[in-house]
Amino acid sequence: MDEGFVHQLPDLLPHVAIPHQFWRESYFFDLHRPDARGDVVFFTMAHFPARGQMDSIQMGKVGGEPFMGYLVRPYDGDPHTTDVGGARVEVVRPFEELRLHADPARAGIGLDLTFLARTQPYCLRRGTMRAGEETIWDQSHILQSGTYHGTYSLGGTSYEVDGWVGQRDHSWGIRDHGRCPLWMWFQLQFEDGFLGVWHWEYANGARVYTDGCWAGADKSNPIPIVDFHHEMGWVGPDGKDAIYGEHGEGVAGLAGTSTFTLAGGRKITVEAEGTFDRPYEPFHRGGLSQMRIRSDDGRVGSAIYEITGARHHRYFPDAVVEGVLPA
Repeated sequence: MDEGFVHQLPDLLPHVAIPHQFWRESYFFDLHRPDARGDVVFFTMAHFPARGQMDSIQMGKVGGEPFMGYLVRPYDGDPHTTDVGGARVEVVRPFEELRLHADPARAGIGLDLTFLARTQPYCLRRGTMRAGEETIWDQSHILQSGTYHGTYSLGGTSYEVDGWVGQRDHSWGIRDHGRCPLWMWFQLQFEDGFLGVWHWEYANGARVYTDGCWAGADKSNPIPIVDFHHEMGWVGPDGKDAIYGEHGEGVAGLAGTSTFTLAGGRKITVEAEGTFDRPYEPFHRGGLSQMRIRSDDGRVGSAIYEITGARHHRYFPDAVVEGVLPA
């Protein structure tokens, strides 16, 4: 049942524990070439009890050109079936095999893909953030690494996917993106496993929440991440350091160092550089970057780094925000 859209409380959907306009349950998939030097695809599906609807976003970059699609359907008595008409998710074997489908005539991209797990899933502990009496974030989250196989199509051209790597997430709870000062979602894919971290901060850099894991490709038990340190920076089209500004017009990439501390004391430091492939503007600042990575023990791999939020002293110091942010 943990693969289904059923996370709320003993009452029937669409009743949830905390009625809120930003309560949602969602899947998130990303896939990219193992060298992180080509196309990248992101696919979501979510349901929103307060709105009585389900939606799917398809976005990324193909052939150097960005794309984005959006599909939505009303519950119409069915808040469970993960199909919005033109895009759907099928759970074939829970936590082992899922299939993604999107109709190129209706969605932003055509998809016929199978996700095969290469690690165990890991459930992050529940995280909560408030601004005064308002709940901004109250969420649980499962993440898992895998490989993708099948095809995607855009503009009448079909492309093969055979062993691309990536992540799938399943989360549920309240997420008011526009009121979170900073969140970071890093998914690092190495041949022998993956590092995944979910990290939030206040605008001044004070930590709110960190959780994640190292999960081996041998399907061994994941090892929790107990500390995380980041020194990332935006890069301009000329390859030099850049300032995000108000809306990131001068940003083309991302580079820097992160250190992950695992339970037991092992530290893994990773150098990363890559391209800012899926900005969230004009809806949110920051976005998703496709990264090439090297750990301090010489392992190389690929990653997706998500850095986004409303205002942050390091990444979005010039942001203008309406309303009160958590502090």
